[in-house]
Amino acid sequence: MLNNNILLILCCLSTAFSCNTKKKEINQPTLPNIVLIMGDDIGFSDLGSYGSEIQTPNLDRLAENGIRFSRFYNMSKCETSRSVMLTGLYQGGEDTRPLSEYMKNAGYRTIMTGKEHFQKWVPDSCYAKHSFDRSLTYPVINEFFVPPSGKFDRPFSLNGQPFDMVALDTGDIPLYKTNVITDYALGFLKEANHDKKPFFLYLPYHTAHYPLQALPDDIEKYRGKYRKGWDNLRKERYERMKKMGVIEENVVLSPPEGNVNKFRGHPKGDEDIREKIPLYRPWETLSEKEQDDLDLEMAVFAAMVDRMDQNIGRIINYLEETGQLDNTLIMYLSDNGSCPYDSNRDFDVPPGGPGSYRTLCAAWANVGNTPFRYFKQYGHAGGSNTHFIAHWPGNVPKGKTTFSPGHVVDIVPTLLEIINAHKEDGDKITPDYPLDGLSLLPVMKGGQRKEPEYFISGMPKFRMYSRGKWKIVKTNNEEWELYDIQADRAELNNLAEEQPEKAQELAEMYERWEASRQ
Repeated sequence: MLNNNILLILCCLSTAFSCNTKKKEINQPTLPNIVLIMGDDIGFSDLGSYGSEIQTPNLDRLAENGIRFSRFYNMSKCETSRSVMLTGLYQGGEDTRPLSEYMKNAGYRTIMTGKEHFQKWVPDSCYAKHSFDRSLTYPVINEFFVPPSGKFDRPFSLNGQPFDMVALDTGDIPLYKTNVITDYALGFLKEANHDKKPFFLYLPYHTAHYPLQALPDDIEKYRGKYRKGWDNLRKERYERMKKMGVIEENVVLSPPEGNVNKFRGHPKGDEDIREKIPLYRPWETLSEKEQDDLDLEMAVFAAMVDRMDQNIGRIINYLEETGQLDNTLIMYLSDNGSCPYDSNRDFDVPPGGPGSYRTLCAAWANVGNTPFRYFKQYGHAGGSNTHFIAHWPGNVPKGKTTFSPGHVVDIVPTLLEIINAHKEDGDKITPDYPLDGLSLLPVMKGGQRKEPEYFISGMPKFRMYSRGKWKIVKTNNEEWELYDIQADRAELNNLAEEQPEKAQELAEMYERWEASRQ
């Protein structure tokens, strides 16, 4: 028997879905609604509005009617990006407060559905069970189909309590996680509307993190489209990006030969297959069988992104049908660049279905990170520079692309500025300590802001530190590299030997910052 919580949600879902048949205006609160959507391991060029051939019409609509950021930094890894984005700190401690707490204090109904993954420094009080009014979450990684194959199963939690997804009867067998978390988001939104409160919806999809699993009809849309190969597709994306204006004309396409993954080992077994996964090989050198297998691999990845976009469309449609879209700020971003790491299991099972557990190879991940070098985890642009879209009718200019830099650490101060500007009682919502980021609102409105003194990204052995046009970055704890990212955004010309004083100056600045956080 379903418990009362589940019955409540199913009722909400039923009511939420019925809104598509009849437009019903919701009384608009003074404060704007906020929707923060995060993709997982989706590269800079993996959206249609950033040059991709993957069909993302709903995100493209947000970009065409909002603002696109070209230079937007994450923290290069799932848990670090989430930790920084939801606290406004590069590193905090036991007194750290979550974004959702500020939103609650401002009168928002707070909602989270999706992946929850934090670094160890994030206190338990920041987790959804303590900080969101309604939540459906899962930790780190689990499979996309429910019930799962059993190869890698981690539990879901509903409002902080263990929840067996198999108990949910929606008529879809098997359940697909991207659909289900959207179902719950819509149900929770309906609750917020009944309360006549503004809402803050945090929707961190697991898409398109491994395992590569997608619905058959979505895969079929892309099967065969990748037979032209990663070399041609990467060049096509690069040319579209320049034509769209999402990268500057002077940005050079990084050579594929250097984009290999050499710093993560493989699971045991199938050594002949695994030795090829981290490498780049010219597409025309592959056998027809390899090309077909790799076409399927990328088709499944594309299908996952497509399905996420379809579900984002459901959120947009709901807001539109209920008359709330114009009073809602929607933001979309990714936690890091595309991921090339070999976590494959059972090569006899092709990617796509519930019984599969496969990952994207380095050459396809390199396409996702066009035009940059390297991948998730790296402080180089392939890991740390991804897309960011903001859509807010009447507040954000339509169709603008900005080259002003932003960072996930800026999200908390941005939203604090917005809610404080719209509060009628005059009481400011502020943290008890200084935040590391600065508000992006002036840039989102089409202007400029005072640029932060520095940005940080990458994992400790792959750290990035940038100030203005200069950036230092290390690769697997090797010597600092130095780049002029205004002249050389693809980071092809390491200036560390040519300008050792500048490299040393930035390294010392970073080391002082690091020491201050001990």
